[in-house]
Amino acid sequence: MGLATFKGGIHTYEGKELSENKPVQVLQPKGEMVFPLSQHIGAPAKPLVAAGDQVLVGQKIGEAGGFISACVISSVSGTVKTIEPRMVANGSMVMSIIVDNDGKYQESEGFGKQRDPKSLSKEEIRDIVKESGIVGLGGAGFPTHVKLTPKDETKIDTIIVNGAECEPYLTSDYRMMLEEPESIIKGLNIILQLFDNAKGVIGIEDNKPEAIKVMTELVKDEPRITVCPLKTKYPQGGERALIYAVTGRKINSSMLPADAGCIVDNVDTVISIYNAVANSTPLIRRIVTVTGDAIANPQNYNVRTGTNYAELLEASGGFKTEPEKVISGGPMMGQALFNMNIPVTKTSSALTCMSKDEVALNAPTACIRCGRCVNVCPSRVVPQMMMQAAMRSDIDTFVKLDGMECCECGCCAYACPAKLPLTQAFKEMRKTVIASRKKA
Repeated sequence: MGLATFKGGIHTYEGKELSENKPVQVLQPKGEMVFPLSQHIGAPAKPLVAAGDQVLVGQKIGEAGGFISACVISSVSGTVKTIEPRMVANGSMVMSIIVDNDGKYQESEGFGKQRDPKSLSKEEIRDIVKESGIVGLGGAGFPTHVKLTPKDETKIDTIIVNGAECEPYLTSDYRMMLEEPESIIKGLNIILQLFDNAKGVIGIEDNKPEAIKVMTELVKDEPRITVCPLKTKYPQGGERALIYAVTGRKINSSMLPADAGCIVDNVDTVISIYNAVANSTPLIRRIVTVTGDAIANPQNYNVRTGTNYAELLEASGGFKTEPEKVISGGPMMGQALFNMNIPVTKTSSALTCMSKDEVALNAPTACIRCGRCVNVCPSRVVPQMMMQAAMRSDIDTFVKLDGMECCECGCCAYACPAKLPLTQAFKEMRKTVIASRKKA
């Protein structure tokens, strides 16, 4: 029987050998800390502090601004300098709480207190997850407490832990599966407490045999948890692709995973749930891969949220060659940076520094109608026709072609011999469609 997978996708250069054997190092911040009030999908958080206030490690400094929103937690102790707009990875200016780190790391009351998850009710667990500011750490940043509160919890039968880490170069999830596997199992068991009819499945690509071995050994006595080896293929870790690979169920853009009886959480999200529920430790850190052929010493770091990206670069020895492209995240789904003066947020996964800008080296030419974009598309749409509609700004045709089903994975642009900026065009059209629907 073949490995679990989905239709479409691509096989990229992985680049994981640069950092996959580098154990996670703790990196303490040096300068001021920047906490954007919007580090998640949904409404921005509302500040709970003002300039001059003293804050502690683990203190809630931003309150969730709605049902789909998330709290913001201070990762350091110090003094609030100001609340002002600061730039984040996507280039936008976001209202942020600026804290002058005093370097003492004084903790808030109850921080780190041990408790037995089995003694907690379902609502208590969900409240803890909400108050801890946990969001999806795979990149999307969807508030986790919302995901764990579906309309009908009895219909959830599969909890999928996403250990695919299909994005090239990234190895932080892999390192966590090797270094904190017990926390993953304990975190998954906490989630299973919320869903009486569910089983847990840990999906791991087969290019991570050591992780598969470690996790399989740990779950041998867990009646509700199994490990599912996945075929190594991008975007195997995409939510829709992963659900199909594990369960054979299909979802579209109008559905939530819960509509297919599933909840999907990233490896580090599950660890964060365990830390919050069992150890009274809210989300104040990220595991970030600093990598790329332009980096002197690729490394995985345990870094406090709010830390400046420039400190990650410095800790890795800086550039060994001047990069042509620096990316927050990986080369397929990440955001190209033009400024390193941005903070590590909940959705930061990597700093990828490339000596060559492969996109700039290949100027777009005319479409030759080869159909490669169609073959690799995991959403099973027709990128070539969608591109024509995008070039005409034809919203109606774009929607009729199921353009909103695009998951913006970049497979089509990667496979295109004409090097057309397909994914970029689709991102802009999807934004336009969403904006037009809001006006209506």
